[in-house]
Amino acid sequence: MADHQEATLTLPSDPASVSTARRYVAGVLAGWGLDEGSETSDTVRLIVSELATNAVQHTFGQSPTFTVDVRLERDEQLHIGVTDSHPRWPQRLPAAVQQDNGRGMVIIRWLTAECGGRLSVRPTDDGGKTVWIELPWTTPSPN
Repeated sequence: MADHQEATLTLPSDPASVSTARRYVAGVLAGWGLDEGSETSDTVRLIVSELATNAVQHTFGQSPTFTVDVRLERDEQLHIGVTDSHPRWPQRLPAAVQQDNGRGMVIIRWLTAECGGRLSVRPTDDGGKTVWIELPWTTPSPN
């Protein structure tokens, strides 16, 4: 496998795009050797769903699209980022706040940490942001 692999998809900020983003990432990772039925694959699909949902719901129509970037570096580190053009960064809600939504970043952060990864938010040149997760790549190497 190459030292660096990359895939990108830009989608409209529409709720229907969340499932498209999830399927796209799952397909890319399957092509790179991740078993679609594995626990890691399930976790990544959930993380992508939450990231894409945040990009659709919390940009308040001010980001007409969002972009999903998937990168694999040296068969060691998986990076998945979701970029939107809205300047508002994700907010962590206090534990005492009772809401039906707004827990996506807590879920993402917890799942990422459970996999031994980390989450970061970085500004984009156009004033938006990318929410990145970095996970160790755990697929078995062919013998």
